[in-house]
Amino acid sequence: MTSRLTTLVFGALTVVASAVCVRLGFWQLDRLTQRQAQNAIVSARGAQAVLSMGALSGQDTSATHWRRVRVEGVADYERELVHATRSQNGSPGVYLLTPVRPLDGSWGDTVLIVLRGYVYAPDGRTIDFATARERDTLRMEALLTSFPPPKPGMARMQSSPRAMRLLDRDTIATMMGRPVAPFILLALGDTIMQDITRPTRVPPPPVNEGPHLSYALQWFSFATVFLVGFAVFARTKRR
Repeated sequence: MTSRLTTLVFGALTVVASAVCVRLGFWQLDRLTQRQAQNAIVSARGAQAVLSMGALSGQDTSATHWRRVRVEGVADYERELVHATRSQNGSPGVYLLTPVRPLDGSWGDTVLIVLRGYVYAPDGRTIDFATARERDTLRMEALLTSFPPPKPGMARMQSSPRAMRLLDRDTIATMMGRPVAPFILLALGDTIMQDITRPTRVPPPPVNEGPHLSYALQWFSFATVFLVGFAVFARTKRR
């Protein structure tokens, strides 16, 4: 009786564990489907014509997300910020966040934030802003990206007044003293570092399917191992 009870308990645990693994496998397949749909949107919008800053004004940014934009505006380097604790090619650094006023005046008093690039910083938050400047009038192509979802915690770093721990739109607007557009413009260009004191463009997010399929196969494999293991165990007990 004890042996039979042990087999039943082991069998029940095996079924539960296998069911969890199968559920996680299908969850990864769902994420793969979502990723593929997102990739299709990114690829389609990336192939469309470059937008002007004036064309963005008043539009639903969800419809223009991942579109390429032609930036022509005056940079306000005095209010420039950094997104701290970033890395590129394994080196610590920051992302430069530059407020820009479009030359055509299409956005009025609203600040446009341009992520100009990555700058090396050993402590991940401190750079020489003066050497990282480009021209006063910026002319470049950029990718329209969204602010990340809100996260708990302080957005600003206590130790560095111009360093952001989190990219929070409301906090940045308070620091700028002006409204901030509901998107971030990722400057496009050379992503190979030439000078550690000068900004290097940040590569756009890769358009790939990620590890979801391999993760799904792993979870299904775990479920199979549990079931086969129980079958061997039960057969051994009967013998």
